Amino acid sequence: MKRFIEESFPVKEVSEESAREKNIRQGHISTLHIWWARRPLASSRATSYTALIPPPKDETEWEKKRQFIIELSKWENSLNPTIINKAREDILNANGGKTLKVLDPFAGGGSIPLECLRLGLETYANEYNPVAILILKCTLEYPQKYGKPGEIEIEHLGKREKTKVQNILLEDVKKWGEQVLEKAKEEIGKFYPQDEDGYIPVGYIWARTIPCQNPSCNAEIPLKHQFWLAKKDNKKIALKPYVKEGKVEFEIVGQNSDFPKDFDPEKGTVSRAIATCPVCGFTIDDKKVRKLFQEKKASQRMVAVVLHNPKREGKRYRLATEKDVKIFEKAEEYLKIKRQELFDKWGIDPVPDEDLPPKETLGFRVQRYGMLKWGDLFNSRQKLALITFVEKVRDAYQKMLEEGYDKEYAKAVVSYLALGVDRLADYFTTLTVWENNRDTIAHTFSRQALPMIWDYIEANAFSTASGDWESAINWILRNIESLSRVSSTSPTITQSSATSLPYPDDYFDAVFTDPPYYDNINYAELSDFFYVWLKRTIGDLYPDLFVTPFVPKSQEIVANPIRHGNAEKAQIFFENMMKKAFQEIYRVLKPNGIAVIVYTHKSTSGWETLINSLLDSGLVVTASWPIDTEMKSRLNAKETASLASSIYLVARKIKREKTGWFSEVKEEIKRYIYKKLDRLWEEGISGADYFI
Repeated sequence: MKRFIEESFPVKEVSEESAREKNIRQGHISTLHIWWARRPLASSRATSYTALIPPPKDETEWEKKRQFIIELSKWENSLNPTIINKAREDILNANGGKTLKVLDPFAGGGSIPLECLRLGLETYANEYNPVAILILKCTLEYPQKYGKPGEIEIEHLGKREKTKVQNILLEDVKKWGEQVLEKAKEEIGKFYPQDEDGYIPVGYIWARTIPCQNPSCNAEIPLKHQFWLAKKDNKKIALKPYVKEGKVEFEIVGQNSDFPKDFDPEKGTVSRAIATCPVCGFTIDDKKVRKLFQEKKASQRMVAVVLHNPKREGKRYRLATEKDVKIFEKAEEYLKIKRQELFDKWGIDPVPDEDLPPKETLGFRVQRYGMLKWGDLFNSRQKLALITFVEKVRDAYQKMLEEGYDKEYAKAVVSYLALGVDRLADYFTTLTVWENNRDTIAHTFSRQALPMIWDYIEANAFSTASGDWESAINWILRNIESLSRVSSTSPTITQSSATSLPYPDDYFDAVFTDPPYYDNINYAELSDFFYVWLKRTIGDLYPDLFVTPFVPKSQEIVANPIRHGNAEKAQIFFENMMKKAFQEIYRVLKPNGIAVIVYTHKSTSGWETLINSLLDSGLVVTASWPIDTEMKSRLNAKETASLASSIYLVARKIKREKTGWFSEVKEEIKRYIYKKLDRLWEEGISGADYFI
C-alpha cells in the first residue's frame, strides 16, 4: 500500500515554512524549554500526514493535495479547525476509519509526537533522557489533560472566592508564578534596586579580569571581546576604555554625545583567548591566559549597568558605581547564610556542586578556565537568585496541597514553575552576552555548547524586561494556551532506551522519529545543566526521573570519543546502538507499517554509520526528501559548512532480495539518480545538501 510521501512531496514550500517557523516565538514549543535540534512542527506535520495517506491518482489530484499540504504546514494554520479536521478525516478515510497507532522512540523535545496528536493519532512518545521526559509531559500530557475550562480560587477584596476560567491550568500557573515572584522579590529584591530616577536595571555588564604579565606593568586587564553597548543604525553607544594612573577606566560614548570617529569598539582586549594589555600593550598567549584562570588568578569587574523604564522606549546605560559593587557584595554575604539554611533544610547543597563533564567533551570549553562544577557557571548574586526561586517553587507546591489541590494536578502546575526556574537559569550564568544589535540578553544556550565568554551580563529577575521571571512565565503561559488546543487526548509517554522498547511486536502502524546525529550534540551532558536544577526544584515529585546524580549516559546513542576512549570506538558504539534501535523499530512496526526517519550530518562517516545501521536492521528505504529546516542566519551556519537540510528517509518492513546483478542495479540506480537530481534541483536544493 503505497503512501503519498513515497511518490511525491512539496519540498520547496514545506522547507520555506520550516525555516520561517524558526522565527516564530509566540506559543511555539521552542519557547517552553530549551531542547537542542528540535524538528520544525511544519515538516513534522507535513511528513506525518503524507506518510499516512495514499498517493495522488493523477496530476489534478496531485496539485490539489500539494496545495493542501502547503496550507497544513503553515504555523498560522496549526490551530485552524477546518484544515486540521480535514487532515484527520483524510487519514481516517485512508485507513478504513481506524485510528492509527504511531510511535516516536526518540521523542526529544516533542515536535513529532505533538504533530501526531494534532493529526488525531494514538500517539506514543519514548525517551531515555529524564529532562526530555519532563518536557514531553509539559508539552503532550498536562495541557491536554488539565488545560480545560473550570473554576479556580482567587483573592478578591481580602476574601477567597471561586471564579470560572477558560483554562484552569493556565490560570493556576499564572497565579502561582506571580506568588513565587512576589515571595522572591520580598526576600532578595533589595539586591536589585532601581535608580532614583525610576530606571530599573535590566542587567549588570561584567568583564573577567587577569593581571598583566609584564613585570613592569601588572595592571588589571578587563577582558572584553568588544566594547559596543548598542549597535543599531540609529543608536550607537559604546564603552570607551582609557588609562588613568596605570588603571583601565571606562566612559560611555554616543549616548548623550556624538560617537567619536577615532574609536573602533570592535577591537576588544581579548580574541581567541589571547589578551592584550590596554595599559602597556603586552600580549599574553592563550595558554598563559588559561593557566591564570586555572590558578584562580583571574577575577571579574562590574563595568556597566543596562537600564530601562517601563514608561519609556529603549534602554539606557551607565557606568557601574561603588554603590552597585557594595550591593553585590551584600548579596554575596547573604548567599552564604541562605545556602547553609537551605542545605540544612534539604540535605543537599542548593547550589549545584556536581562536576561538569570531563575536559574536552564536545561542546564544552569552560573547564579549560577552571570552571569544574556546574555551580561555577554562576556568580554569587545569580546563585542567590536561583536558589531563592527554587525554594519559593517548592513552597508553592506545599501551599497547593494545604489548599486542597489534587496531588497530581499540583505536580503539573509546579512542573511549569520548575521550567520557569530552568528558563531563568539559562539567562543567569556568566556565559550570557548582551546582544547590542537587539538591546536584549542572549541566553546561555544560544548555541549547542558552553563556550567561554569573557564579558557577560548578569540579568535581574525582577526587571520586567529581558531574562526576568515574568518573561519566563509568560512564555510558558503562551505555550499552555496553544498546546491545550492541540488535542483532547494525551499520549503514552515512556522512558527507556530506543534499543529496548517497552512495546509488543507488530504494534504500530507508523514510526516517525528523529534519532541522534552521530557526534553533533551531546544531549546528556548539555541537559545536565537543567537536570541539576530540576533535581533540586521538583526531584522529590519525580523520583524515577531524578534518582541518579546526572542524566543517565551509558545507553545514550551518541558517538562521544571522551566516553568511549577514542573516535573509532565511539563510531562502533554508535553504529551498534543505532542498529539495535532500528531493529526495535522493525520489531514493533506492523508488517504493512511505514517509518519516517529524520537525519542530518555534514560528514560522510556520519551518514555511513546511519546507512549501515539501517541496512542491518531489515528496514528498506523507499524514498527520501531533503527539507530545509534551518534559519539562514543561525549561529552555526555562519561558521561551518553545515547542512541546511534534514533528510527525511521513508522506510518499510518489506522483503529485500539478498542478491542482485551489479550491472542491472547500476543501470537502475543511474536512471533513478538523474531523475531524482533533476527534481531536487527544481526544488531549490543545492550545495552540500545536493551532494548528500
